[in-house]
Amino acid sequence: MDFYWIKTPGIIKRLFSNQVWDIPNTCNKIYLTFDDGPTPEATQWILDTLKENGVLATFFCIGHNIEKHPEIFDKIIAEGHAIGNHTFNHLQGWKTRTKDYLENIARCEERISAKISPANGNSTQREKLFRPPYGKIKPAQSRKLQGLGYKIIMWDVLTADFDRNVSPEKCLENATQKVTPGSIIVFHDSIKTFKNTRYALPETIKMLKEKGFVFDVIG
Repeated sequence: MDFYWIKTPGIIKRLFSNQVWDIPNTCNKIYLTFDDGPTPEATQWILDTLKENGVLATFFCIGHNIEKHPEIFDKIIAEGHAIGNHTFNHLQGWKTRTKDYLENIARCEERISAKISPANGNSTQREKLFRPPYGKIKPAQSRKLQGLGYKIIMWDVLTADFDRNVSPEKCLENATQKVTPGSIIVFHDSIKTFKNTRYALPETIKMLKEKGFVFDVIG
């Protein structure tokens, strides 16, 4: 099991300051994000939960899943959520040649752009957002992507919903205890994480709203 921080240390943010770890603001805005979708089992329920609570989020989607579930991807867009690129095949950057990595990202971007376009009745302007799977990206990959106009979005708070040793209750604690204005919070919309997300997400929204936080999209 890889080591990870629930709250990203300041020294990491400073060392990799060309990547976006949080979005400081004076309006108590925070940012829910979901990785790995769309998937029918998880994404549909997450969308319903967000809608019930009047919350918008940012979805970092895998191109292959967009291809498999285009109707769910369309719904993410239609309900006003922001979209980010998470590669086409969930590639781990450290283990992938930069050329292959960039081609895989471009393939995912093609699927996203085809959906978010005037040709589809959608003229939404979007920033090019990218989140590296596993948070692992080589410096050369990062530089190339930024040269192509991408913002590389990391995170401030990790719920660890993906960890089978993390209970739903612990996932909720992870998601809520160290949030500050500007925090980018990571959940996943996948089958593997759904047990934790299903329990933690509604309570996370409720608790953070009670603390005075406002949810917004990235970009």
